[in-house]
Amino acid sequence: MYEVGTGKADITAFKKDVGMMGYGMFHNRIKGVETPLYARAFVVRDLTTKRKIAFVNAEIAFITISIKRGVMKKLKRHHAELEFEPENVLLTAQHTHSGPGGYSHYGLYNIAVPGFVPEVYQNIVDGIVSAIVEAEGKMRPAKISFNKGSFAPDIDVAINRSVKAYNQNPEVAKVSEKDAHLALDREMHFFRVDGIDGKPIGSFNFFGVHTTSIHNDNTKINADNKGYASTFLEAEMHNENPDYISVFAQKATGDVTPNYVWDKKKKWTRGKFEDDIESARYNGKLQFEKAKELNELAQEKGESIALGIDYALSHANFANITPDLEFTNNPQAKTFLSCHGVAFFKGTTEGPGMAPILVAVANFATAVVKVYDYTRALFVSKAERTKIHEKYRIQGPKKILIETGDRKLLGTRNVTGFIVPAFIDPTIKYFKVFHKSGGLDHKPWTPQTLPLQIVTLGQVAFVAVPGEITTIAAKRLRQTVLDNLAQRGVSEVIICSYSNAYCGYITTFEEYQVQCYEGGHTPYGQWTLAAFQTKFKELAQQLLKNPEERQIDTSLAPVEFTEEELNKRTFAYSSKK
Repeated sequence: MYEVGTGKADITAFKKDVGMMGYGMFHNRIKGVETPLYARAFVVRDLTTKRKIAFVNAEIAFITISIKRGVMKKLKRHHAELEFEPENVLLTAQHTHSGPGGYSHYGLYNIAVPGFVPEVYQNIVDGIVSAIVEAEGKMRPAKISFNKGSFAPDIDVAINRSVKAYNQNPEVAKVSEKDAHLALDREMHFFRVDGIDGKPIGSFNFFGVHTTSIHNDNTKINADNKGYASTFLEAEMHNENPDYISVFAQKATGDVTPNYVWDKKKKWTRGKFEDDIESARYNGKLQFEKAKELNELAQEKGESIALGIDYALSHANFANITPDLEFTNNPQAKTFLSCHGVAFFKGTTEGPGMAPILVAVANFATAVVKVYDYTRALFVSKAERTKIHEKYRIQGPKKILIETGDRKLLGTRNVTGFIVPAFIDPTIKYFKVFHKSGGLDHKPWTPQTLPLQIVTLGQVAFVAVPGEITTIAAKRLRQTVLDNLAQRGVSEVIICSYSNAYCGYITTFEEYQVQCYEGGHTPYGQWTLAAFQTKFKELAQQLLKNPEERQIDTSLAPVEFTEEELNKRTFAYSSKK
């Protein structure tokens, strides 16, 4: 039998004028609160083995390494008796773009905020811990049932925003832009939790769609479509259980958007209504209605989750992985230090980035830097020459604007003296401000070493992906894990995006070649997905062994930032500049 407890805590973290996390636009600042933000937690214990897991979904853009570390440190310091470890705590985010930024320790994610915001960071950490502790204190015997179902094609819940890239994949049936609603995983996986008395305790479900019904002209904190969906289902179940908790989590979201109407006035795609909040509520209602349907079916016909909890966590340096041949068919395939391309900074049709003139300038500049690098390679050491050639071979068609792993902006580490003046763009300004302060020295601007985690609950495996993965990339990764865990009874694999850390996007090799936004934000090169498949395969194979026989290298860990380093690029520091 299982024991299950639920908890919910406020993580709104309102601080006026802090930048929102998601769109990376400097005008996207917090002026007020439209809806609160919450962390919702489930703690599940197998009464036979006494093993347990904590699953938390937070209404923020993504989980960062710093958030996971902060949560674990506080649990250890104040709640050591609960015996939580990084391996059995899975933190996810539902990816609203209308929540506060400033809770990552890595430099790139501080630029548009601008800066690290200690108050926001601490509020999120405290809220997640509170939700876990509350859930632990409310544990009671329970049963978990599972069901899944697809949105009908005429339900306008989501479309694929990168059909051109999607169509590059050899396994897909090619679709036109008018059929973009078919180029995604339209299935929702739903888990219902009931006490042994039959009283509903809560539910958690997984469906992939960007939480971007609300655009970058917004100034109020909002949990967006998935936040509204959670609110609707919790209100629906209130009479049966006032403490009912409902999580609407993400699967494959990388190329999936709720926005499908071209707004001629604003020059971007939007949802059903001109008013973004109305669109967010509408999309949330669609997800709520599907969840409500599956909730009822799960009670009547749902598949019971078998007894058994297991988990494993490892770290991998994604700046230097040689993927298995089965995923590349290329013995020269490798990953490289993270680089971000012009396509990333250009943005998408629902969230435009740099102005077209700046995109043109950036494309030209990256070509000049590439010629300069190849010329420079003739006069440097063999090791440096090899590194230059490897960078361009592995990053492939990406037009490299920022080398976040090597701390370079358009080929130079001298960001303060960068030839482009600060007044041209706020991104340039704050890169210069933080570089001059010393806040961008020594350590990479985005993560190179990432946590990989698999949690099994009966016949279901949850794969914690530290980023956002496209539809077909997720399908391939899901199959890789299923192929390796089927022999231990796993029949369902669920990709949990935005979990434990954030690295950017993960596209297929084929999608990467056309360099849409998602490819430009796939950091470790064109074989990034193959590297994830390789490392998750290795982790899955460890789960086939008895816990005492597993050999997981625990020596590797992401870099840690000192308080002194963070102080050189805080929101308070930038506000004075």
